[in-house]
Amino acid sequence: MDSRFLQSFLCVVELGSIAEAARHLDLAPASISQRLKALEDTLGTPLIVRVGRTVKPTIAGLKIIDHARAVLREVRTLKSAASDTALPAGPLRLGATPSALMEMVPLILKAWIASHPHIEVFIEPSSSTQLYSRLMNGDVDAAVLVCPLFELPKTFEWLSLRSEKLILLTPASLPVNDPIQTVREQPYVRYDRNVVGGKLADDYLRRLSVRPRVRFELDGIEPIARLVAEGLGVSLLPDWTFARPLDSRLARHTLPEPCPSRTVGIMWQRSSPQSPLAEAFLNIATPLFRGA
Repeated sequence: MDSRFLQSFLCVVELGSIAEAARHLDLAPASISQRLKALEDTLGTPLIVRVGRTVKPTIAGLKIIDHARAVLREVRTLKSAASDTALPAGPLRLGATPSALMEMVPLILKAWIASHPHIEVFIEPSSSTQLYSRLMNGDVDAAVLVCPLFELPKTFEWLSLRSEKLILLTPASLPVNDPIQTVREQPYVRYDRNVVGGKLADDYLRRLSVRPRVRFELDGIEPIARLVAEGLGVSLLPDWTFARPLDSRLARHTLPEPCPSRTVGIMWQRSSPQSPLAEAFLNIATPLFRGA
């Protein structure tokens, strides 16, 4: 059985569309359909069924999803183990949040290439919540993400890289004498309360009995910053920029203490066959962010 058939099946299941899976895998839709047909012929049963404009796994398809993922993990491990160096051959499957990809990850990758030029890194952008699930499933080997507010399983390792205190982000043209009064008076762009930074901001304002006039609520620090830059409101966000100047249309303001912070770091599974790669990655990252 060709492992690429399993990869295509899982991609179709996750995206709910043969066309989307084809775009994701950079293949023609006909090639994805042929792989699915070959896999179904091998297993002797239909694995997907069309439901309107989407496709869903059949009962048999649902039953093999976890097995297919396990097989692909073993194939990746086998390929990675075929190395004549102290480290697995790779690739390192790295998850990263969008804000980490803007500054932190490029700095680490620059140093990684200098030390391990022949080990490929496959990068998967996603939210911290989704990356945590991907780590649990073994779909990524390590992730640069925001530390969850709950206790981590003992099978996971965590290394903190950077602490990001909440700030008030405003248009540069807006005079600010009192940051909290500014939040009360100005339209507010709320950071999604389902993510760590958004929850910290919401809890902080609640403690101060501030009920902002919410105009928008969304996940994504950079999109929120663009809305603020356009004069559409102010926002409480983690202070995410450090390696590049802030947009000239924006201004950051310190908030009254006690002001919470979110912690960004690297998480990986201790017992994973790829853990040596994850540890090599964090060994490169640690000196770059010491004291950050």
